[in-house]
Amino acid sequence: MQSKIRNQKEWTELVVASKVKLPLIGSKFDFLQKKGKNFSYKGLWAILLSISTFSTFLVLESFKKSPIQAQYAPTATNSNIWQYASFPVENFQTYTSGYGYRTSPITGQSQFHYGLDLAAPLGSYVRNWWAGRVVELSDDTACGTLIKIQSGQWQHIYCHLMGSVEESPQGRYLIDREGGIIIWQGQEIPAAARIGRVGMTGRTTGPHLHWGLKHNGDYVDPGLVLQEMFRYQVSSRK
Repeated sequence: MQSKIRNQKEWTELVVASKVKLPLIGSKFDFLQKKGKNFSYKGLWAILLSISTFSTFLVLESFKKSPIQAQYAPTATNSNIWQYASFPVENFQTYTSGYGYRTSPITGQSQFHYGLDLAAPLGSYVRNWWAGRVVELSDDTACGTLIKIQSGQWQHIYCHLMGSVEESPQGRYLIDREGGIIIWQGQEIPAAARIGRVGMTGRTTGPHLHWGLKHNGDYVDPGLVLQEMFRYQVSSRK
């Protein structure tokens, strides 16, 4: 899987196979174009271009009911609620596995993949998608070192991070000393804050961020969320 760097700008756009663009939040990101037969996350562009009307309706309805949307309701002066969201990883390279059924690279068996895998160089910083509170830290599952953050009725999950989870009299915390990261359970984290680094902890065949999203306790396809982020951000530029 190869990516060609085209140029840099304040808002960098990812051109995904069919030239559908997704924005990143941050000051310096590369403009990447996915090309070649090895582009493995075919599910994303298929979702962006060919998703059924019914499934789109269900997801958009869930956005309408989201407390996040209620908190940041569009107004005459602020119609872009997704300005509060951040793309979750720096130095993004490609999508390696989408949401849904797949053949597991570990077991070779068909199984449901409850998230989106984003490849990035080992040690790349992971950013918090939306402001919220850390509700779980763990490093003893197949997900490796992980963080779960609650934002209203949304929960976002970050897996395979560098570092470990430790206990102290003050509480439970994740520490990545080389990355300068200390995250406490119960800590409030702003959007776009660096919360960890891409690692290879847990069950994984290469460095990547597994990013999961739940709404009201049910998993949601992160690709659809990125689609919504892009749609709102494009409309805000007009």
